[in-house]
Amino acid sequence: MSDQASAFVRGTRIGVDVGAVRVGLARSDADGLLATPVETVTGDRPVQLRRVADIVRELEAVAVVVGLPRQLSGGEGHAAALAREYAGELARVCDPVPVRLVDERLTTVSAHQALHRSGRPGRRHRAVVDQVAAVMILQAALDQERRTGQPAGELVDHGMEAEA
Repeated sequence: MSDQASAFVRGTRIGVDVGAVRVGLARSDADGLLATPVETVTGDRPVQLRRVADIVRELEAVAVVVGLPRQLSGGEGHAAALAREYAGELARVCDPVPVRLVDERLTTVSAHQALHRSGRPGRRHRAVVDQVAAVMILQAALDQERRTGQPAGELVDHGMEAEA
């Protein structure tokens, strides 16, 4: 095992795919090897934030990873601003558990494609696509963290506001 890999902090991580209406959640095992779906949270933002914070506490998570939907060019549009704002609010309610933003370009598209390939009818995608996207976001972050020994993405400040 390399020195970088030995820096990996053991513990469950939570992946979050922020949507306009729903939030998909995933979790990792304590060794950070595999991400699995948890649930899709609906309701207004305060309800969503409370539920995510409850899951973080219930699972004794050591970190939360929120997908940042960058444009293909790498720039950030309206969806990224909303994800930043959500991550900032989540950082406040999950304190002291760190919240990080990670690039999630095309995860929802990839999630729909994976569900289609698995034979799940398109009309049934909506119920789980956010969870599958959260799994993809978290798995990419886990793989990067295990490879580099450093947490993936950018740490969200508790007082973070959406960037314009």
